Amino acid sequence: MPLRAKILNSAIAGNTSRSFASSIHVTEQPGDEANDVLFNSHYGLRTITLNRPKKLNSLNGSMARKIIPRLQEWSKSQLANVVVIKGEGRAFCAGGDVAALATQNKQGAEGQQNSKDYFALEYKLDHLIATYSKPYVAFIDGITMGGGVGLSLHAPFRIATENTVMAMPETTIGFFPDVGASFFLPRMDGDVGMYLALTSEQLKGVDVFWAGIATHYLHSSSLPDLEARLAELQFKDYDTMQQRLQIIDKTIEEFSTGIPHDRHPSNSVVGGNLRAAIDYVYQPANSITMMLDALQGLCEGSSTPSNVQEWASKTRKTMLQRSPTSVKVAVKQLRDGIRWGIAETFRKEFTIASRFMEHPDFVEGVSALLINKPKTTPKWSPSSLEEVTDETVREFFIGEEDAELELLPAASGEGSRSYTDYPHAWVGLPRENEVREHVLRRNGVDSVEDVVKHFVDLRGGKQGVKEMVEEILGRKGEMSGKMLGWKR
Repeated sequence: MPLRAKILNSAIAGNTSRSFASSIHVTEQPGDEANDVLFNSHYGLRTITLNRPKKLNSLNGSMARKIIPRLQEWSKSQLANVVVIKGEGRAFCAGGDVAALATQNKQGAEGQQNSKDYFALEYKLDHLIATYSKPYVAFIDGITMGGGVGLSLHAPFRIATENTVMAMPETTIGFFPDVGASFFLPRMDGDVGMYLALTSEQLKGVDVFWAGIATHYLHSSSLPDLEARLAELQFKDYDTMQQRLQIIDKTIEEFSTGIPHDRHPSNSVVGGNLRAAIDYVYQPANSITMMLDALQGLCEGSSTPSNVQEWASKTRKTMLQRSPTSVKVAVKQLRDGIRWGIAETFRKEFTIASRFMEHPDFVEGVSALLINKPKTTPKWSPSSLEEVTDETVREFFIGEEDAELELLPAASGEGSRSYTDYPHAWVGLPRENEVREHVLRRNGVDSVEDVVKHFVDLRGGKQGVKEMVEEILGRKGEMSGKMLGWKR
């Protein structure tokens, strides 16, 4: 049966002192909930269950203080083969408990410092997951937003279901896309990451898989059987991490029951003509003003497909409703983040988060949309994009906090390792750049079918590869005579 959350490692002791950011100590504190996280062991499987269903499993300090020592304990255990994280109820994790943070911030400098301490703790946990020394599988079955993305997206395996709803809604509440979003959003195909950051657009079901956020798509009814099968896996002592991940990948694929017949990636928001519009609007050369102008042009273009016109009108309106400060900070964050390593990402984000705890938009946005009953319209400060100067934006990235955030090493020492691209990216669907490089390297290939077959074989027949490569080539491939090339 699930074990009641209990701190076993007193060496990870916690306090609320101002030195928190540079020295993590994690013990239960007054007010921590006893059963907000449940832990279970079954053969070689170790399970984390987020257990605040009435709060949609929103992450708070109490939960993080329990998860960190368990992960560290399991990383040293020869009996622990695989870690699974999941949520109780209809959410995996709807994000951080920002309502509690905003309430703290209203108390002034001390409350703001307590909120900064929370982000230090959360980012340490996310980085520990991103560099974890054991295979880690996230069942993102249900609402997965903000802090829930941080608990899952940096893992080698993220399993979406028909219930998955994913978003990064931070600009809606006067914050910025954090929990490592500076790393994963700009590394998504094309400019989808910037679109998700600035609009808080929700991706649902299999679209989370097509976007590359999930590595697998299963029906939710398959998850209990998969969990039981993962518990039975046995690895050889000399198996490398790569070999263990390959075994898990094949095991998950055994439970694939097919893609919904009406949800080809070309029909999703991250494919087809909508994807082409996203890449056109959010291309790196565009300022925010140029993005808004491009959206307006699509709305008015006589040759623009009707679905793109509708999308452009909605998207432009959405961007103008977001916190102007948040939007401008997010643009710089993502464009800088493409050059950051995984460790630097969390240090930089801690600096930005600390600045936002002192900015009025966070309390205003959270209060208006999550605390006030009924909801109110946020009154941003400044209220327009034009009023947010470049100097104001730069101030969010300058400070000593990034140097003070000392990240946690895993027991094996791998936790201090950094990288500039996910070492497990091969687990998911082919990236657009992979397809492009294959086509260009061959200097033209015989047909679309040849490219599709190449990637299906390369991924061992993985579900979704055929459809994904077809969508990519439908947008970017072009025939020259009888040879397939790539659109410039």
